[in-house]
Amino acid sequence: MAAMSGGVDSSVAAALLLEQGFEVIGVTLRMQACDETGGDDDCCGADSLAQARAAADHLGIVHKVLDCREPFEKSVLLRSWQEYRQGRTPNPCVMCNRDIKFGVLLDYAKTLGAQKIATGHYARLGGVKEGCGFIIRGADLRKDQSYFLFAVDSGTLSRVFFPLGRYLKEEVRSLARRLGLANADRVESQDACFATKRTGFAEALRQRFAEGAIPGPILDETGRKVGDHEGIHLFTIGQRRGIGVTLGVPVWVKSIDPKNCSLTLTTAKEKLAARALMASGVVWQALVPRSVPLRCSVQVRYNQAPVPAIVELLEPGRVLVNFERFVTAVCPGQAAVFYSGPRLLGGGWIDRSFSGPVKISEVAGEIIS
Repeated sequence: MAAMSGGVDSSVAAALLLEQGFEVIGVTLRMQACDETGGDDDCCGADSLAQARAAADHLGIVHKVLDCREPFEKSVLLRSWQEYRQGRTPNPCVMCNRDIKFGVLLDYAKTLGAQKIATGHYARLGGVKEGCGFIIRGADLRKDQSYFLFAVDSGTLSRVFFPLGRYLKEEVRSLARRLGLANADRVESQDACFATKRTGFAEALRQRFAEGAIPGPILDETGRKVGDHEGIHLFTIGQRRGIGVTLGVPVWVKSIDPKNCSLTLTTAKEKLAARALMASGVVWQALVPRSVPLRCSVQVRYNQAPVPAIVELLEPGRVLVNFERFVTAVCPGQAAVFYSGPRLLGGGWIDRSFSGPVKISEVAGEIIS
């Protein structure tokens, strides 16, 4: 069963499986109640669905539409809003991969007798034949999407294919042209499932769940009020534009206090730097040592260069990470993902950061709500 969004990547992934001799069923996931007359920017509007159907017809495979609106609403959209209103910055793509693409879709595949599912992610698999699956970065490091896959359970990987893992994006488009796919040169959509033409994602979620915005003060580093904001959900650590105050010099959001609904700004970008973080909800890939300090590289944003670090276990599912050098704008709610070279070791959700190195003894008793 191949997930087909209507884009070139998922279409070529399905085609590659056919060339390898698999029987393939194409499935488009309907995530939201999009405008059926929508265009390229709609996650499941008429154009994207038509592109997916056209690709499936061209390849000669069955195409189905799976209604995922209810689980997507609960597992991704509602949880993202709950993060925003707590002053955190969620990563909905990670939630969607774990709960929808490798959850709901996999369950659906089972009902149709499909042995495996495939997606157009730029990532590779290792160890599956030995029963200890793990994820490896895609060959195209500019497109590598392993960061968004850290929360997919290792046991699931034995039923997954990433056909594009060894290809560069340019090669995928060339394959699409050779195959005669109409979407070969289609412009890529960026996080289309979460896009909105009228407002930002956080504000769209607030309106969707009919919650009132809670205004609050904007403070400088001395605690002096320098302005007001319309809701902490509109801001993220490290944000510079759209803050709504003018101090005569560049300013960045340094911290967000959900209890008092306040923002604190800094005029010194270096004060956004962190040397350590705590993460919870940690998921490990197969065969990763978990009881001793783990020396690896850690990535705290998509497309960020990984930074050498030491990961220590505080308790099951919760770790302390000390970086070898400063990392800018570590955002609570985002993912901290651990690598050994190109191999993904695991990852978790960032709870807080620290300006300097931290010892386990200093935080071992701290409770994360």
